[in-house]
Amino acid sequence: MKETVSENITMLIDDTGRYIEAKTELWKLKAVDKTSKIASSLIAQLTFIFVASLGVISLNIGLALLIGSWLGEAYYGFFIVAGIYASLCAILYFTRQKILKTPFYNMLINKILK
Repeated sequence: MKETVSENITMLIDDTGRYIEAKTELWKLKAVDKTSKIASSLIAQLTFIFVASLGVISLNIGLALLIGSWLGEAYYGFFIVAGIYASLCAILYFTRQKILKTPFYNMLINKILK
């Protein structure tokens, strides 16, 4: 009877050790999974932003040259386009909490908790 109790206790301790090891390994795998999903999503978005930025820059140069040709001097068009972007930056600065920070935080938290 004593041998069975001590054997059961030993088996219970061994099982508990294996359970803790398995649980730790599961946490590690979940952390790696979430990190890789966030990193791949971030890389995909940064790639898209880079390519879109190249297109927007080309479009802006063309627009500035077009406006400049309408006004007689090329630099007028660049000043007008720069003024438009300065206005846009001011709007984004004053609404950055609502437009930029909160949606980014929510997206990041959603990706972490899924």
